[in-house]
Amino acid sequence: MLAVIAHLPSAPHMLLRRSLTYLVFAFFPVSSWAQSAPPVKPVDGGTLTYVSDIEPPGLVSLQDTNTRIRNISAKITEGLLRYDAQFHPQPLLATRWSVSPDGLRYTFNLRTGVKWHDGKDFTSADVRFSALAQKSHGPRGRITLANLERVDTPDAHTAVLVLSKPAPYLLKALSSAEFPIVPAHRYADGDPLSSNNTTAPVGTGPFIFEQWVRGSHIVLRKNPNYWRAGTPHLDRIIFRFIPDPAAISAALEAGEVDVATNVNLTDLDRLSKNRALRIEDTYDAYLNNAVFLEYNLENPILAKREVRHAIAHAIDRKALTTTVWNKRAEIVDSPVPKVFTKYYDDSTFKYPPDLARANQLLDQAGYPRQSNGTRFTLKAINIPGAAQKKSAEFLRASLARIGIRVDLLDGDLPTYVKRAYTAREFDINVNALGRLYDPTVGVQRIYWGDAAKNPLIWTNAAHYENSQVDGLFRQASTEVDDARRAAYFREIQQIVGRELPVYPLVTVPSAIQVYRTHVHQLVNSIDLTAGDLADAWLQPRN
Repeated sequence: MLAVIAHLPSAPHMLLRRSLTYLVFAFFPVSSWAQSAPPVKPVDGGTLTYVSDIEPPGLVSLQDTNTRIRNISAKITEGLLRYDAQFHPQPLLATRWSVSPDGLRYTFNLRTGVKWHDGKDFTSADVRFSALAQKSHGPRGRITLANLERVDTPDAHTAVLVLSKPAPYLLKALSSAEFPIVPAHRYADGDPLSSNNTTAPVGTGPFIFEQWVRGSHIVLRKNPNYWRAGTPHLDRIIFRFIPDPAAISAALEAGEVDVATNVNLTDLDRLSKNRALRIEDTYDAYLNNAVFLEYNLENPILAKREVRHAIAHAIDRKALTTTVWNKRAEIVDSPVPKVFTKYYDDSTFKYPPDLARANQLLDQAGYPRQSNGTRFTLKAINIPGAAQKKSAEFLRASLARIGIRVDLLDGDLPTYVKRAYTAREFDINVNALGRLYDPTVGVQRIYWGDAAKNPLIWTNAAHYENSQVDGLFRQASTEVDDARRAAYFREIQQIVGRELPVYPLVTVPSAIQVYRTHVHQLVNSIDLTAGDLADAWLQPRN
């Protein structure tokens, strides 16, 4: 597992020390990820074929941070910073940065001589546009940039993010996948959501978008004018989409593809014995992914706390990790990642498997079994993916034992997003969400009451509204004293653990990658699959 993120200084006067620290880090060169050293000098050339099961709806993570979008976006479009394994910021489009003593001004000196893929100059105007677009339309921007007041651009290579209140998590939020800097001239004055740059992006990154054949593949080619000399090594990347996980495994074994995600978990033991293959399943400390069961609280049955508790007691999560996740997942007992030890509190998330208790709660809630043994019926959806679908099937079988019939609704990613966040066509939802690098960014959105009034993808599908929880999150989002901040987060967990609008199930790797042994330096940042592949290279086959 990757290193735990360092906690922030615990007093306001420490902000200046933090500012100076980041300036020191800013002088470190971009370095390769601490993967095993390549056996020989990297070789230039070649095409990397990368396979996954589901085609993304877009190619820029500005308005949608779905993992499948992030993984491609970060090869084309860059952020201001990147991070090493200890989560120290390092230069990318920003070469130096500082934070004012009051924590309200973040000044970024931008890299000079950088060109967009269409030949235009990268400037501070692009940073300003990207930040404001993220604040207005980004699925996490309304929280991450809630305190952003304006972006000053005193010259073409200086951007200053001016905040109304401190945001102690902000310097962790500026990676390529999380906060992509996009070309303002490609968006003009139109709606960012409808820009052609979403599906045919122009970026500053190591690879240039070349082609998207819908339903088949996406082609990226080498950026010959990339600002980082000597990279990338690959000539091309082809992202293929194969919806059948078994066919993905077969393509790997046949040598038809180089790297694959979303391989059948049951195939991994067999694939691990293949000497031509390697498996990368490092836990992603940036995303901190987990699978949650979200209740639609607009359903009057699920609005009753006893029913939500009963459903939780009916689920054997240990069996879920074994039968569905092939022992590559762990039970999670709080929405806050356990690695944040100061912030973590699982004291109220106590729902061990107990069918007798589940049945008792449902009887008390006023839902006795009918003559056919069924109490009521729920519609279930799941975020697309083989393991998520199997998780939904596991829950259907679990709830049948306490008299709840579950009808599974299938569909592609756009259909899922519509059902979960706009049409509200579900009762229970098996969702995979990144808890991210800070609870304000990754956990707050799961419970944020604003999204019940102003729906936004990947934010509060339950439509949970609790003014006390919202207030605690607001306090934590600006608190620079880490002890007080931790107290806010612990109180939040105690409340949502009792009310249980969302039931945490298991933690999972963000993406298990299986790759052929001639592929080197596949991972070069804390982003793992959402790295830029600038250092990746292919050893020539004999």
